[in-house]
Amino acid sequence: MTAAITPFRIHVDDAVLADLHRRLDNTRWPDHETVDDWSQGLPLAYARELCDYWRHGYDWRAREARLNRFAQVMVHLGDVDIHAIHVRSPHPQARPLVMTHGWPGSIVEFHKVIDALVDPVAHGGRAEDAFHLVCPSLPGYGFSSKPRQSGWGVERIADTWMRLMAELGYPHFLAQGGDWGSLVTTMIGARHAGPCRGIHVTMPVVGPDKDTLGAMTDQEKAALAALERYRSVGSGYSTQQATRPQTLAYGLADSPSGQAAWIVEKFQDWMDCDGHPETVLTRDELLDNVMLYWVTNAAGSSARLYWESFAKASREPLSLPSGISMFPKEIFRTSRRWAERRYTGLRYWNELPRGGHFAAMEQPEVFVREVRACFDTMR
Repeated sequence: MTAAITPFRIHVDDAVLADLHRRLDNTRWPDHETVDDWSQGLPLAYARELCDYWRHGYDWRAREARLNRFAQVMVHLGDVDIHAIHVRSPHPQARPLVMTHGWPGSIVEFHKVIDALVDPVAHGGRAEDAFHLVCPSLPGYGFSSKPRQSGWGVERIADTWMRLMAELGYPHFLAQGGDWGSLVTTMIGARHAGPCRGIHVTMPVVGPDKDTLGAMTDQEKAALAALERYRSVGSGYSTQQATRPQTLAYGLADSPSGQAAWIVEKFQDWMDCDGHPETVLTRDELLDNVMLYWVTNAAGSSARLYWESFAKASREPLSLPSGISMFPKEIFRTSRRWAERRYTGLRYWNELPRGGHFAAMEQPEVFVREVRACFDTMR
């Protein structure tokens, strides 16, 4: 059955914005943290400052217009409706590329890189580097619909993306992703080699090779130290979302300050930002991303992906041509020799000097170069 594809533009009702403003005006703030850093979470002073700007300085209508500058579609695929940015390149040799975000990100992550990837000639590249871009919102995220039944883990999302690309007219394509997008992209490569011609990821989930633990490189030691830090002080959010996402949703769905704190704290922790998120992103950019969770009431539906797939997804080897760009502040890092145990078709590997988990937002020019360089090896 052919899917229905309709043009889409973001438009939030005035009533939703008025409700947001009332809730921000009536926020009941907690007491002050007992430390002078971020070790207990988002500091009260910054939370109040950010939410005050959200209420009095942030112009959603202007940001909404900016988000709408790229063509978008809603693709009706039976059980779910998938919202996606879909921008075709002016260059006839362009290759189709699906790029997938994760949590707590959104399609906002890709807005700085779309123009350069679609029209490289206008941005210092070659026509042969062009891509037709599809940037879908994960099911339960943003303006995609919320699954009504369980079973929507990364495997099913990978299968859905396969159908999405076919319905949009791309029987063969490339795939790219970070965070959950890395797992979805890897699963596309594992389950749909043939239609998918190659993948690029920025967060390969690969454990250390036990045979190398006695002779680790400095990079591998740093990767293990980062993993231990994540497990000891950074993984509480994932445990909650993987075990009791519905309980968490009641508080976040009712409190914009709570939703913002839950998301922005992770941006601070996972970006290469020297301790403060606004050294890399503007407040408007941070709040654009928060808004895609708030206006769609997606706190619970987005968290359920952890319940579905966290620590459950397949780790089978992948022989499809693949590439990895390793940014130094990524949550889960690896070395090339560890990565090659799973990504047996690894064609491209690069370690970058700056950047973190939200690479396309943090380092857009570097990200564009990495995507181009990776897929240049897969012609």
